[in-house]
Amino acid sequence: MKDSKYRGVVVPMITPVTEQGAIDVTAVDKIIELFAEHNIHPLLMGTTGEGNSVSPGQGLLFVKIAVEAARAAVSRMENPKERVASTSRRNVSAIIIYAGLSGCCVSEHIRTANEYHKLGADVIVATLPGYYALTDEQMYNYYKTLADNITAPLMLYNIKATTHTSIPVEIIKRLSTHPNIVGLKDSERDLERMKECLAISRNNSGFAYFCGWAAQSANSLLNGADGIVPSTGNFVPDMFAELYNAAVSGDIQKANDLQEKTDKIARIYQEGRTLGESLAALKVMMGTKNLCQPYMLAPLTQVSVEEEKKILNSTILASS
Repeated sequence: MKDSKYRGVVVPMITPVTEQGAIDVTAVDKIIELFAEHNIHPLLMGTTGEGNSVSPGQGLLFVKIAVEAARAAVSRMENPKERVASTSRRNVSAIIIYAGLSGCCVSEHIRTANEYHKLGADVIVATLPGYYALTDEQMYNYYKTLADNITAPLMLYNIKATTHTSIPVEIIKRLSTHPNIVGLKDSERDLERMKECLAISRNNSGFAYFCGWAAQSANSLLNGADGIVPSTGNFVPDMFAELYNAAVSGDIQKANDLQEKTDKIARIYQEGRTLGESLAALKVMMGTKNLCQPYMLAPLTQVSVEEEKKILNSTILASS
């Protein structure tokens, strides 16, 4: 594994909202504090964070609150008088704030990315525009235009499940040499592709590879990934911190054991549900830890009362 600034566990944080659809400030503080305890970084407004449904004003507020919460959490952890004694806590020099971009308007992306950076976001993570079918060269030009015009470092985000387009490996290789492109978060479920992207990263010290396919977290790290981006980390950030540490230290058995355990937890909210439904179920699970409320941003909706009971029962059984 490279000695890169961009590494570790990056959790695609849910966007906690109130019943009225406003950003739940208290919940943001709680979740960021929990992540900080385990040296975990948040990705705001990614797929798990309902990024396409967050309004421009909400996005700016979310970044501002998250940045402030992260700085406060790090300050508390670095102050011996305030730090709570716990083996799960550690000193953290910084929490890197990754902020997501989605949609189709490039000029708006540039403006929004620069506003996020001014508010303290460290890295911009951008998916492909998904409305039009893009040629390879159009994909390349899209990311190059962003990288040339935003003030923050840019990370590519490949997620075919939502954009319905896959960034070709050759385009990733070309983009990996751009001085303002620092890595790739790849959520496509393709082991051969993962191998090829890992090779690109391995040969470029300035280009990090993050695995967004949570079920391959241990495998990707054991094969040289710089980091992982698991949505289940919203619920069990401690387990993914342990998995990461086990993998990078070469403890294969422990890493694989934790992979099996986290996969089991992921099935509670994912199995038999659409992606949008799974995000609502995840918020229900997080509610058992008093981390957020179950409300969603339109067009997504919260789960039914009957479904909520099933999720709660499954969560309790998995925790026992």
